[in-house]
Amino acid sequence: MKLGLERMQRAAALRGHPESGTRYVHIAGTNGKGSVATMVESILRSAGHRTGQFASPHLQRYVERVHIGGRPLSEREAAARIEDLRADDRLPPLSFFEYTTLLAFEAFQDAGCDIVVLEVGLGGRLDSTNIVTPEVSVITNISLEHQRILGDTIAKIAREKAGVLKSGVPCVVGARSNNARGAIESRARSVGAPLRWIDRDFESRWQGRTLSVRVGDREWDGLRLGLRGHYQADNAACAVATVVELREKGFAVSDENVRVGLRRAKWPGRLEWHRGHPAFLFDAAHNASGCETLARYLDDLDFPGRVVLLFGAMRDKDHRRMLSAFDGRVERRIYAAPPLYRSERPQRLARIRKGTVARSVRDGVARAKRAAGPDGLVVTAGSIFLVSEARALVKNIRTDPPIAM
Repeated sequence: MKLGLERMQRAAALRGHPESGTRYVHIAGTNGKGSVATMVESILRSAGHRTGQFASPHLQRYVERVHIGGRPLSEREAAARIEDLRADDRLPPLSFFEYTTLLAFEAFQDAGCDIVVLEVGLGGRLDSTNIVTPEVSVITNISLEHQRILGDTIAKIAREKAGVLKSGVPCVVGARSNNARGAIESRARSVGAPLRWIDRDFESRWQGRTLSVRVGDREWDGLRLGLRGHYQADNAACAVATVVELREKGFAVSDENVRVGLRRAKWPGRLEWHRGHPAFLFDAAHNASGCETLARYLDDLDFPGRVVLLFGAMRDKDHRRMLSAFDGRVERRIYAAPPLYRSERPQRLARIRKGTVARSVRDGVARAKRAAGPDGLVVTAGSIFLVSEARALVKNIRTDPPIAM
């Protein structure tokens, strides 16, 4: 990992600035940025726009990081682009993530994308995606994460994420914390970025199984979401508010496009069900806030069978708070280490909350199946890297090696 923009700016200049000439939505935040990105892209694609989408990390395949027109880049094209970049001896030493970002910019430019939904990798201010000037910026909710890198308070983390704000570019803000809002507002004043706040300029509310979203004095009723979870209401509100800003900038998007796009939005590994005996629920909840949100979903679910948690996490997380979220909601816990050097040892997790230590993710899946029984449910969470390997085993699908960024 190499935070900072100097190398990326230099590399982009040497490659003819592939990031220029393309229009962007730039999304930062702790939780929700992937959901908002997916919804915005789906709405724009439903409206007939040629879209690009950049996300990280990948769930199963490296090429998932770069989507064009709703489809991942082909492996043949990705390989050719990697070889081309690696052969360019003019480029400064770049990190894996910087190479991938540069590859994405070139792919989007060559594909003639009308607009690209660009997700920040980490933070915002020093993230390699932050060399663009977007049409709209988005900051979703903010909670403690990557504290050694971004800071040890909500305000410090919010300042890093607010680094994506640009002069004159409107920013849709889904954060509610006063500390986060103060930091974002301060940055917005210094650069001259107009802010659109959740609960003031836009909001959402559930009406039974459908959602109502208000942006300004315009309201959409009866919306259905393709992404599961009541918490997606805030993300959908951010997505619709973002699309409204894009309409102000000339992007043709009808009310029906909004409805269709929200209904069709899909994102594997996030409250994703695999029906079987037992059933599996895969959710890439990778921090305390995400685990608490998942736990509330389990409350609403009220699953009739035995519920077992298959859990693994990175070392730099708040394990105690993450694990306490599932108190009273699961009957057994199985701990396994995701296949990454930053993984926390399962034995340490078992000392926080009693559970069974698995030798590997494969062993963890087998133990969780036995513990849940044929009518039970295995909830797999704690890290996207755990979800990736477990999902590949359960669904018998091919997966690429995990990469931290």
